[in-house]
Amino acid sequence: MSITAILNGYRRPQNIPLQISALKNQTIPPDEIWLWRNYHHDWIDNEVKAMFEGHKIDLSELKICESNHNWKYLGRFAMAMLAQTDFVALFDDDTVPGTEWFENCLNTYEKTPGILGGVGLRQHNTQHYMEHTRFGWPSNNEETVEVDLVGHAWFVKKSDLKYIWMEEPVTYETAEDMHLSYTAQKYGNVKTYVPPHPIWNREMSSSLYGYQLGVDDKTDSVINHGKFFTQRDECVQGYVQRGWKLLCCS
Repeated sequence: MSITAILNGYRRPQNIPLQISALKNQTIPPDEIWLWRNYHHDWIDNEVKAMFEGHKIDLSELKICESNHNWKYLGRFAMAMLAQTDFVALFDDDTVPGTEWFENCLNTYEKTPGILGGVGLRQHNTQHYMEHTRFGWPSNNEETVEVDLVGHAWFVKKSDLKYIWMEEPVTYETAEDMHLSYTAQKYGNVKTYVPPHPIWNREMSSSLYGYQLGVDDKTDSVINHGKFFTQRDECVQGYVQRGWKLLCCS
């Protein structure tokens, strides 16, 4: 099974060498590594190039799409449509997987095909985003768990990506995770799962340093705290109104 891995370059270029190393060291490595770069003034080309060279990363090995505009969260999914592999794996810029993550995803997909991800949520109701149960790297679930949405790291059958473009999102500001799971469910009858994240084997994890790399002043939920969670509530409500079937209400 062939895999294209897509990284997201925005305000944390220092994490990209860690991600590339983790991808190259997978027990089942990706066929290609791509980089989607959203514009932000924090990214200084010469400094980033020097940093990559310091880690002995050859940028010519990557396929890079650079934008002079910040397309938020869906830009990388547009890039993913160009992949010619069986699967596409997308990562947030604070997510460094263990060496067995792709192997874990392929084993999971064989038994429970669907949208797979590193952190999954089961919503408790149809109104409030923050009222949920989390699975994945923060909770170390031993078995595969069906959830309403996943994020941080996605592992998707390339043919299932088309569903995300079949409707306009509730907003382009956030909630690409909801939009993908909702549209895949609605148009493809595709479910969403979190693969096992056993505490006894960290190499199966989607994210080794989530708490270290993902909690800083570059995190959207920190920068725009009140707005972020209001928008997420509106997205839950909006997608339910459109027909999103949450597990709590099925």
